Amino acid sequence: MTTYVVLTRLSAAAFRDPKSFKQLAKAVSAKIKSECPDVVWKNRYVTLGHFDVVDIVEADDQKQVEKAAMIIRAYGHLTTETLAATPWKEFLSNF
Repeated sequence: MTTYVVLTRLSAAAFRDPKSFKQLAKAVSAKIKSECPDVVWKNRYVTLGHFDVVDIVEADDQKQVEKAAMIIRAYGHLTTETLAATPWKEFLSNF
């Protein structure tokens, strides 16, 4: 499986009501699980920087990850940046 890092910025609209944000997060998660079953979420972090959320996911099909990112954008009113990631040890073995 390929590892991907999904970097997300939350919009102000997503936080108008904290209770509705929780519901939105659940709805987005459920939509991704139903439409992108091959994307496996490994970890999720909230960060204090340029991006608000960092997700580490794995998938064999890049198109599934692309679709998951589009669902996050469309349903969550958020922006994302997705990066393919190579484990450090694997990267070093190429030299």
